[in-house]
Amino acid sequence: MSLRHAERSPEPRRLSRAAITLLIAACAEGGSSVGGASAGAQPPRVAVVDSVRVPLVDSAEAARRATVQDTMPLPPRDGTPRDTAGRDTARGDTTPRPARLGPKSGDRHPAFKGVDLALDSLWPVKNAPAPLPGSILPAKRIVAFYGNPKSKRMGILGEFPADEMLRKLDAEVAAWNAVDPAHPVQPALHVIVLVADAQPGPSGKYRTRHDSAMIEKVYGWARSRNALLFVDLQVGQSTLQAELPWIEKFLVRPDVHLGIDPEFSMKNGGIPGRRIGTYDAADINYASRFLSNLVEKHGLPPKILVVHRFTPAGVTHADKIALDPNVQIVMDMDGFGPPWMKRDTYWRDIKREPVQFAGWKQFTKRKNDKPPTSRAEILRLWPVPLYIQIQ
Repeated sequence: MSLRHAERSPEPRRLSRAAITLLIAACAEGGSSVGGASAGAQPPRVAVVDSVRVPLVDSAEAARRATVQDTMPLPPRDGTPRDTAGRDTARGDTTPRPARLGPKSGDRHPAFKGVDLALDSLWPVKNAPAPLPGSILPAKRIVAFYGNPKSKRMGILGEFPADEMLRKLDAEVAAWNAVDPAHPVQPALHVIVLVADAQPGPSGKYRTRHDSAMIEKVYGWARSRNALLFVDLQVGQSTLQAELPWIEKFLVRPDVHLGIDPEFSMKNGGIPGRRIGTYDAADINYASRFLSNLVEKHGLPPKILVVHRFTPAGVTHADKIALDPNVQIVMDMDGFGPPWMKRDTYWRDIKREPVQFAGWKQFTKRKNDKPPTSRAEILRLWPVPLYIQIQ
């Protein structure tokens, strides 16, 4: 994942000169920043890691920018003060925007339970269908290792040899079971099977499909731990309509589920790594219907759909996402940074826009999460995340 947050700067003149730098770090841990999509600009440099092409960008800088500042009103150009309530241009509505919460919010952060009772009352989601037999949520917590086995830089799933990675998964499962025995852990592996690319490639779609042999290998690892498998799509300039049939043969298995990443959905044009992509509720509803049809056709237990999110504009019209008893939707907060920064993002993009279930991403690299948010702090959030992704 991650352009992992765009920031509104208090210096609009600098922004106009820089054309608003957007960064991506889901598939790379370090490198140089990538400029905005200006006419005649060169495509971002790409690193070949094992056999995966990865845009070279600076995730540490993206983490620094992962704040709620994009919900703040910009100061007027004449420098006079402005009230903290204003129009939320990211959401395209007239919702008053609270000022940045920041590191001083501490224990009174509204992402925590009991701080903003009105916001707390939105969860659990009132119109959610009751879980069907075979549903995993909300009875269990999913703990998933994320990445691609062909790259050590895209996440923990590929960072270590398989045996070592699986031992680390065992330890993570045990740790979560110890801190919250009320929600026994369902382990999972979350593999990126369609990787966004900074180059168009043979398809011209700025994405690379990985072969079935790789997916089967990771599926075998998951089976060895009685774990779920999530197959994740970064569609680039392709679409869910074009890519979902390609992985249907895996999704018909009862223990295989789906992840989709709006950051790399360039439906409005652009090159992955140059700008943050987006999905609308209509796109998410399409993916949900696709899964629901498979459940009905093949008599499967309910599927889980994980939607990554770290900016307001990354998912538009979230209130229009339709819930289906055959599909459990997780909105996964996958930004990074210090704990206060991640709480801000969780509050802004997950808690304030309820869909169904909530997720939280942890990074294993301290340059991304510094310091990491503790499990105890995560359990103080409301809603409590029931999907934990480790990258």
